[in-house]
Formats: sequence, structure tokens, C-alpha cells
Amino acid sequence: MLFVGLGNPGSAYVKTRHNMGFRVIEKLVSDLEAREISKNSFHGKLFRHGTLFFLQPTTFMNLSGKSVVIVKQFFKIDMDKIIVIHDDIDLPFGAVRFKKGGGHGGHNGLKSIDDAIGREYIRIRIGIGKPEHSTQVSDYVLHAFSEEEEQHIEKLLVYVALVCQKIPTSTLEQIKSLYSIKNISMLP
Repeated sequence: MLFVGLGNPGSAYVKTRHNMGFRVIEKLVSDLEAREISKNSFHGKLFRHGTLFFLQPTTFMNLSGKSVVIVKQFFKIDMDKIIVIHDDIDLPFGAVRFKKGGGHGGHNGLKSIDDAIGREYIRIRIGIGKPEHSTQVSDYVLHAFSEEEEQHIEKLLVYVALVCQKIPTSTLEQIKSLYSIKNISMLP
């Protein structure tokens, strides 16, 4: 099973809203003590724990599919075993939703993956809220969370990482019904 966290490489992007996927992967790698098995040809940082793989593409967001398709083919991973973790401006801050397939909603990382491997992978959507005006989207996703929001992020990362660990032994319907949350106040 391949977990892909979307984000942008480099210290300038570490705590930005667009890097929620990277942050979840870092939490999983730390919790599971996964070992790094990266190769230059993967165009990403790849970690392994048993039959689980954790990928952070280092191609920048709009070319994420390049890394995903190479790792998918190298390890012969089926589409239904690919889980992409990403930020979603169409969900309130702290919401967590799960789905298989669908459109990219303007998310360049998802668009790149869709173009590279198709749409029928599982998505973990993490709400980051949205800017007041649609013209502010690029600036909004590439800026850090507010101090107030950042206070909740660690708890959110713990939650999503724990859910990710339940995915290999659960159906998508079970995950959706048990672990979807509408906003940050619903975190257990």
C-alpha cells in the first residue's frame, strides 16, 4: 500500500497549508519508524514499513504525478492500494474526508497524479479553509497557518496518521463512516 503526502519540498514550504500531506507522511514515518529507501529515480523521499510505503514527491506540487507513477510501477502497486493525502480548500479547517476517485478541484498535485495514473485512487482530504476571495488561493495555500490554527495541527496530524494505520485492514466505507469529521472542533 502506498501513502502519498502532497506538498512542496524546501524549508520555505514546511508549515504552509499546501504541505499538510507532507506533514502527515512525516508523522507516519516517525510513528512507525519507517526506513528511507529513496532513489534519485523516484523523484521523492520514499519510506517503507513492512508492506507499507510512504512517499513525499520532491518534484513540487504541480509535478507530483511524475514521482507517483514511477513508484507505483517500480513496486507494482495497484490503484486501489494508493492513498493520496492532501490539503483541500473546499473543506473547513480541520475537516477530514475520504473518497475514491473524483475530480481534482483545481488542486495541481491531484491534477498531476490524475494525468499520470488516472483518478481511481483513495484520497484523504484535509480541510484548510479558504481565503475570502478566489483570487487569493495561491497566496493562501502557500502561507503558514495562523498561530491559532497551528495550535490544533499536531492533534490533527496524530488523528490522520492513526486513521491511515487503520486503512490497510478496513474498507473505505468503514473508514468514511467512522473517521470523517466536519471541522477541527470534532477531533476526539
